[in-house]
Amino acid sequence: MNPISAWTATAQDKLENGTLLFKKEIKGYKLKAIAADFCLWFAVEWSNGARIAFRAAFAANDTLIVESVMENADGATIMLSGNTGNIKVNLGFPETAEAVFRYTTTIIPAFDLIIPYWPRDIMPLYKGSGKTQNTKGTVHASQVGTRSGTLFFTLERPEAGSVFYFQNLTALNKFCEATETSAGDLVGGVWPEVGFKLPVTNVEKPLKQGEDYIISDAFVLLSDEMPGDNYQISRQFLEHLAAIYLLIPRPETVYHDWPDILHKGLKDLDEHKGCWKFADGRTYLNAYISDYKTPPESMVQLAVLLPLTDYDSWSGEDHHPMIERLHNGLENFYDEEIGTIVRWLPALEKNLDWSEEQKHPEVMDAWYLHHPLLNLSRLALNGNALAKKLVLDSIDYVIKVAHHFDYDWPVFYKMATLQVIKQETAEGQGGEKDVPGAYAHLMLQVWQLTGEKKYFNEAIKAAKKLDGLSFDIFYQANNTAFSAGALLRVYKETKDQTFLNLSYLCIAAIFQNVQLWECDYGNAKHYPTFFAVYPLKDAPYTAAYEEQEVFSALHTFLKEADDVDEFLPSVKLLVAECLKYVINRVPYYYPPMLPKDAVAGGKDVKTGEIDPNLWIALEDLQDGWNKSGQVGQEVYGAGIAFGIVPRQYFKVKKGGFMVFSEYPATSFRVQGQSLTFFTRGDSRLQFRIVIIPLEKGKFLPKTMLYAGTNRSKEEIAPKNNTKDFREYTVYGDSKIKIDWK
Repeated sequence: MNPISAWTATAQDKLENGTLLFKKEIKGYKLKAIAADFCLWFAVEWSNGARIAFRAAFAANDTLIVESVMENADGATIMLSGNTGNIKVNLGFPETAEAVFRYTTTIIPAFDLIIPYWPRDIMPLYKGSGKTQNTKGTVHASQVGTRSGTLFFTLERPEAGSVFYFQNLTALNKFCEATETSAGDLVGGVWPEVGFKLPVTNVEKPLKQGEDYIISDAFVLLSDEMPGDNYQISRQFLEHLAAIYLLIPRPETVYHDWPDILHKGLKDLDEHKGCWKFADGRTYLNAYISDYKTPPESMVQLAVLLPLTDYDSWSGEDHHPMIERLHNGLENFYDEEIGTIVRWLPALEKNLDWSEEQKHPEVMDAWYLHHPLLNLSRLALNGNALAKKLVLDSIDYVIKVAHHFDYDWPVFYKMATLQVIKQETAEGQGGEKDVPGAYAHLMLQVWQLTGEKKYFNEAIKAAKKLDGLSFDIFYQANNTAFSAGALLRVYKETKDQTFLNLSYLCIAAIFQNVQLWECDYGNAKHYPTFFAVYPLKDAPYTAAYEEQEVFSALHTFLKEADDVDEFLPSVKLLVAECLKYVINRVPYYYPPMLPKDAVAGGKDVKTGEIDPNLWIALEDLQDGWNKSGQVGQEVYGAGIAFGIVPRQYFKVKKGGFMVFSEYPATSFRVQGQSLTFFTRGDSRLQFRIVIIPLEKGKFLPKTMLYAGTNRSKEEIAPKNNTKDFREYTVYGDSKIKIDWK
């Protein structure tokens, strides 16, 4: 038996003796609305009698009076009153293939009200008169920090199925703004007391008398399926999340002039002295603006060099002086004694200040060994001879380390001796669990570079180490995204379903660490947060560089999936939407996009300095009640725009214009005065296509845009239409044709 609180024991007793208001049926499930003294419940029953109750209204130590119940075909509206105020509950049944219901609760306090405690809103029940403490369930995923308000669990005793619960935290903005509370860490709990709770308020910031506040907006998806392993758990999570995603309120995106942002950033990167330092006879990028104390890092140079070379090839512009400057310093990161590229510039490693675990000479962070080599291998595949030499000179050491740790890397180790410095991220949590995926990705790149099958075999061995990790596969978002792509490539080579399932597991772990709500309180009123991707599973902020790398990795992942016939539609939907919203949000990492009083400065900045006028990204965007940029202004985040422009813009030189697509697109073909291409994503969701001149100041030709399938297309009227800007809204998974005159 599970221990339960007195609150739950009392609530359960009241529920069993409550007043039935009405019954509904949802695709084979029975739903009863029950008024029980200080609570209103929606009790759901499976066909075998298993039950779960959802608390839609609560009034502490009060008796709620049911004033009215208005039923209709789509749901019901229930009006309640009590000494603490009035409560309105809307119950709805969205049109969807799954069994889903939604309840939204609004309160109007009778006086200035504080909330020192609030119970969670889900109470599992046993069959018949059995007790909550007799139930057994497993929580697979729940909210951490300010991520999505999701709770995914299985009811195992009595055996019933799974529940995917989604709290639309966007609806809580007025509550949080009034009480100066955060919507973080609200959805979770310990079985059997799980669900959503309101944040605690204080006397200085009460809810105001007579004001209306939404205090819950919950979507509940019911399933008879009992996931048997981590693959089934991840598939169910993705399919249920996609189903709910189609129902939740989603903010509009806006078009940002990325070519203009790119050129501002490129100018500041080139000219601002705080971006650069001279060391060991070469010029290097600082990791953060004006951080001259920390030695140059290999990852930082390559984080800018690689996307800059991609952009240089796409644009036809000449950025060779900066490319050459970055390129010339790379070989100095090779350590002849150890036989590999290292993190810190060897000539200055002695200057490390030991302020952090990794800032010790010869200490390697497990993921960091592979990351610079991944970027070098991509440069090598593009024909860079120095990059190829550095990769091949380092690869034997990388394999030696993998074999030494049996593909299960610790967090930190000594490079020369492989002595473990830190084994686990936290006690009982293991090391950096997505590193085998990053290693596999590197091995696949080297296999492609050399044609030697031994590297492919190394990728297979590492990938198998990811089996059985479930959502714990996620350590760092960009590495987990790289892992997803590597696993999909292995699946395509081997046709072994294990690797496809593992790739889904990586994607599920990423989407468990996103923010599917719009924070509109405090400083966050000045920047969008919907579909923000968190860099670590416990990080309190989102990070510019990791988001840019997730964007690039997921872009490649969708491309790899084009010829996988059995690929999950839910993954295509979620990944395309993630990319759309990344493009919409990441401009706000640039401090000129934010009010100066929303940006940290002075002693509040951990590393380097903040120049609020500089088009170099802040590392961190915080919860609305904190200032952003507290970690620093990261020079290695300068690759954001270089990564986005070549992937989202297509140049039509014959027509004198460029096409921007929020969704990833493929198979661009120009024939005569027509451009055709295909867009990825889901046909139930819309995105933006924009046509702009190739050169600023030039006028656009007359264009006609058609969207649909190979067999059927219709002309789409522009949403906005000027001489130098034309915007269209189209559906995903379409063939697009643009004619011009």
